[in-house]
Amino acid sequence: MIEQQLNNWTFKACDEQQWLPAVVPGCVHTDLLRNGLIPDPFYGTNEHDLQWIDKKDWEYRSEFEVGPELQQLSRINLVFEGLDTYADVYLNEQPILAADNMFRIWKIDVKEQLKPGINTLRIRFRSPIQEDLPKLEQLGYALPAANDQSELGGLENKRVSVFARKAPYHYGWDWGPRFVTSGIWRAARLEGWTQLQITDLYIRQDEVTANAAKLTAIAEVNAEANWAGTLRITAGGEQWEQPVQVTAGQSTVSMEIEITNPDLWWCQGLGEANLYNFQAELMFDEESLVKRSVRTGLRDLKLVREKDEAGVSFYFQLNGVPVYAKGANHIPNDSFTAEVTRERYLHEIGSAVESNMNMLRVWGGGIYEEDVFYELCDEHGLLVWQDFMFACSMYPGDEAFLNSVRAEAEDNVKRLRNHPSIALWCGNNEIDSAWAHYVEDAGWGWKKDYSHEIREKLWADYQAIFHKLLPDVVAELSPGITYWPSSPLRNLTGDQEQHAFKTTGDGDIHYWGVWHAVEPFENYNKNVGRFMSEYGFQSFPELKSVLEYAPEEALALESEIMLAHQKNGRGNQLIKEYMDMYLPEPKDFKSFLYMSQVLQAEAITMAIEAHRRSKPYCMGTLYWQMNDCWPVASWAGMDYQGRWKALQYAVKRSFAPVMLTVQSTEDIVKFHAVSDLGTAVQADLIIELRTSAGELAAEKSLQVSLAAGESAQVASFSTAELLGDRDPHGVILTAALKQGEKVIAAREHYLTPEKELKLAKPNIKVTEAQGENGVMVYTLETDTLARQVWLSTSEEGIFSDNFFDLIPGQPRTVEFKLRSGEGSFVPAAASALEVRSMADFVGAESLVQLA
Repeated sequence: MIEQQLNNWTFKACDEQQWLPAVVPGCVHTDLLRNGLIPDPFYGTNEHDLQWIDKKDWEYRSEFEVGPELQQLSRINLVFEGLDTYADVYLNEQPILAADNMFRIWKIDVKEQLKPGINTLRIRFRSPIQEDLPKLEQLGYALPAANDQSELGGLENKRVSVFARKAPYHYGWDWGPRFVTSGIWRAARLEGWTQLQITDLYIRQDEVTANAAKLTAIAEVNAEANWAGTLRITAGGEQWEQPVQVTAGQSTVSMEIEITNPDLWWCQGLGEANLYNFQAELMFDEESLVKRSVRTGLRDLKLVREKDEAGVSFYFQLNGVPVYAKGANHIPNDSFTAEVTRERYLHEIGSAVESNMNMLRVWGGGIYEEDVFYELCDEHGLLVWQDFMFACSMYPGDEAFLNSVRAEAEDNVKRLRNHPSIALWCGNNEIDSAWAHYVEDAGWGWKKDYSHEIREKLWADYQAIFHKLLPDVVAELSPGITYWPSSPLRNLTGDQEQHAFKTTGDGDIHYWGVWHAVEPFENYNKNVGRFMSEYGFQSFPELKSVLEYAPEEALALESEIMLAHQKNGRGNQLIKEYMDMYLPEPKDFKSFLYMSQVLQAEAITMAIEAHRRSKPYCMGTLYWQMNDCWPVASWAGMDYQGRWKALQYAVKRSFAPVMLTVQSTEDIVKFHAVSDLGTAVQADLIIELRTSAGELAAEKSLQVSLAAGESAQVASFSTAELLGDRDPHGVILTAALKQGEKVIAAREHYLTPEKELKLAKPNIKVTEAQGENGVMVYTLETDTLARQVWLSTSEEGIFSDNFFDLIPGQPRTVEFKLRSGEGSFVPAAASALEVRSMADFVGAESLVQLA
């Protein structure tokens, strides 16, 4: 097969004459920006002024010659990996395609339409707004679409996002802007072949154990005529052959193969992410006519749901080993998807690995991610919970819509099914619990707006997609992967036991009492389900990031720009309300940015600790969210620029293989240890009570034994026994699990609300030295308690630890890692190192003087 990429493009509005340079893959918004016709969409309130773009039709044009090698082939296909969304395609002014689904792959035989010399390919993108408004009018009633920001788009309450098979977040979300894009968002190319073409190779994993992997290699073949020959499969230095016959047109050939003692694929924390390259060849008289390769990992992966005394389990089992899922929800890395480079994907996946994660959830309001995303997850041992692209809305159920969804699902399940990282296909995000069909007063209040007849129709349409169509596609095309209808869900029971709108003993849970319902952080300890697939808390990016979308004069909580970059109604006020509850008051807005990150980190730390302590009852914790699609105040652990917030460092500590937690009341202090290791842990638990000046006031030591993968309470003392007659406002309780001199887990704890702690301005000393292998290390010491020490540099990178409490007499040594061009983190010296702590960000009234 010979390919020719189509990269020479121009574009214009359909009602204009001038053609301008365009970049493909890309979209109208980014092409307008590159040509200087619109301002930076992400700066200030520019989003509000750019809503005209989605009301217009746009054209893209490419002129090309067919290369001589390609021209000689008997079949030539035009392939679009992605067209966004309603597109009429003309080749040499002959109509060849009418596309209507952003998520589909489009392939058209164009051999007859191509001509010698210059060919012209023209694509007219019809406005998704103008295309879908008539559908809403024809339906006669609105469909729920909670996050469609139609008012911002000048449509009043006319929410049309549900009619387009297009990334839902393009219409706005409570963390993202409204940019309803059009364009050629993935690669466009010609591909030619003669006689035979292998269009797909699937390595179905029928039974995989440590002793043998029994597989079926399934190849889809296009043939110009009936053909007989040999199918050869090679992998891992082995080779298998068998005779095959194909008929003219599309055929499927398969071969059962077995690999003995396979190198299994493991997720991070359990072993190596071993991968195999499989190649299929069609041979005739030992001559290879055509070949195709795929890479996969061999593993046995399933979702285990078994009845137990607490309800029904919900956990992933990999190669016979239960996996405690630790990770986050992933959204698209940009509002303009083609702007996401390989380096940005590498940075995100590298950050997940650095943060001790083993799973990411590709959330259903974004896109089916680029191949590189899944390839990196395969390589780094990250499991993927994969949603289909439906979220927080009810959808049409007409035949044309269902047919489009089926084709979309088939394209994407086939595209992704060889990736060993794919752990689950989930039908949608939050729709089952939002509609709550079987409980009248539950859900998001949608049902009250409809008659009984319309309710039943909407639910029947829902079931047609999520209980019939999508599970059928997964079962047919990727039979080894579990399908889960909606997240969250208890079980597909067809009655009131189905919906997961409160914490129960089965299914997965989205807990948003903290944040949306303004419940206290402590409620994280009370609301623990079998698998926590969403929960979160907001913060702002750091000042350097904020200044990239706002001028100095806009640095105020309720400024127009700050509100434009806060998509959750009361978001900024909610952060302030919680900050008033838990932390000292920041001295100004710039300090508020820092304190918001501290607040977010402490909230999610409490949640993760509660979830992991509850192991094996709870076997997964995926916070909301990993990343941002534009610069914004949001729930993300790293901002749009990829800079780690305090949360990302807290997550790294909380997801460590061995974790120690401390909980206290007025009467008692409890110590828990949690291990995700596959072997037993023997360690000494060292508990110390120190004053703010570092003086050792009390100490206890005991031995701790943890079985493989165990969570257990390892100690308990009365508060009075630990505290004595000391003032709780001036002491720090530390706990550490030590094996010899090696600390394998540690935790600081305060015996009073943190906003009541007595803070003094610390003098922090930093000593720079060469550590092992010539790596620069930085040792920090303080003369008094320094809370939430923040290290920053002029370079883009991360520290091995950051936003930590520094205690006198307990030096902390860290490394700096530079963010490399390849997305990984490389040890380096930190330029212009700046060290600050909470005392630098609170008002004078919150500080005490050192004695």
